[in-house]
Amino acid sequence: MATGSCRQRVTVLGATGSIGQSTLDVIARHPDQYCVHALVAHRSVDDMVMLCQQHQPKLAIMACPDAAQQLASKLAHTAPSVRVQQGEDASIAAVSCAEVDTVMAAVVGFAGLKPALAAAQAGKRLLLANKEALVSAGAVFMTAVEQGGCTLLPIDSEHNAMFQCLTADERARPDMSSVEKIILTASGGPFRGWRRIDLDGVTPAQACAHPNWSMGRKISVDSATLMNKGLELAEACWLFRQSPEDIEVVVHPQSIVHSMIRYRDGSVLAQLGNPDMRTPIAYGLAWPSRVSAGVAPLNIVACGRLDFQSPDLDAFPCLRLAQEAIGQAGGMCALNAANEVAVAAFLDGLIRFTDIDRLNEAVLTDTPSKEPTTLTEVEQLDGQARQRAHEWLAKQKRVLSQRAE
Repeated sequence: MATGSCRQRVTVLGATGSIGQSTLDVIARHPDQYCVHALVAHRSVDDMVMLCQQHQPKLAIMACPDAAQQLASKLAHTAPSVRVQQGEDASIAAVSCAEVDTVMAAVVGFAGLKPALAAAQAGKRLLLANKEALVSAGAVFMTAVEQGGCTLLPIDSEHNAMFQCLTADERARPDMSSVEKIILTASGGPFRGWRRIDLDGVTPAQACAHPNWSMGRKISVDSATLMNKGLELAEACWLFRQSPEDIEVVVHPQSIVHSMIRYRDGSVLAQLGNPDMRTPIAYGLAWPSRVSAGVAPLNIVACGRLDFQSPDLDAFPCLRLAQEAIGQAGGMCALNAANEVAVAAFLDGLIRFTDIDRLNEAVLTDTPSKEPTTLTEVEQLDGQARQRAHEWLAKQKRVLSQRAE
């Protein structure tokens, strides 16, 4: 991997995940334009070894100390030039340092908030694939973007599609003056068309089997419950400074139209493409230009048809909960925290699929909150909601135990 001629030096947060690996695939296609400064992961040592050998970053950072020790040992002979570090402080330094031009924020969940915020404060080109930075800390995060001079480029396929259908200034701030409606598309997940009563017995394996996208387990479950679309709704409100009423959610099973913008003159602009995350990643890396992403061209004739329908909020109430939470002070922060606990419990076999929205609603109802204005307040509200979620789980366990006796 060339270094001296690189136009952009990139730190990848969440390097071993699907978004991280897709980012590295695009970077490897353009060694004259991009190089890797740092790779950051949690505990996937073997995957990190392979990535370090292939991309030769200056730094490899593991959140888990034991994983960092194992990585250092394995790289000592195969990639000795790679320095291994550990912990959140190292991750924050790797996105903030003067050597870095671009940061891919692809850590899943609330854990990705601090390094993404640090990149915004440092004024980097920030490719944001971590929803929670905006969902949990929207006001704090967008203030950091403005004050830090950050160039914020959304990487979620839907928000990237919206951005591609808008005009923007030199700092990627979109012009919303002529926009009448944002149309946010959803695949509907693996259970589209199912009745609520049929969802009780859904297994984690079924919920993680997305029909169109290859994603991690947590985001796959969120897609199955439509919570992912609720998180994206909140994210779009912050990115494009719109209210929930300005954004319409439609189910589009083929995942070819990634979102649309309706303008005041009646025009509707849509971004279409095969469901491959390398397209928005390449767009974010190269903006305002474009580079090859390695994605197969869309054969619109072979698609045959494009279907659209309204979401079923009775069968999948998580989207409704998100719509309500956006209007509540701190509501999305609490709902996101509860949902992370709920999804983990479902994947561990502790609750049913339909208990996810029940837990979420209980926490959203029971967590008193105000809109957090500092990172400390965000962390406090997140902690309170997680505590209430665990209390709900403990109560459910007692109820089930009593029924079994």
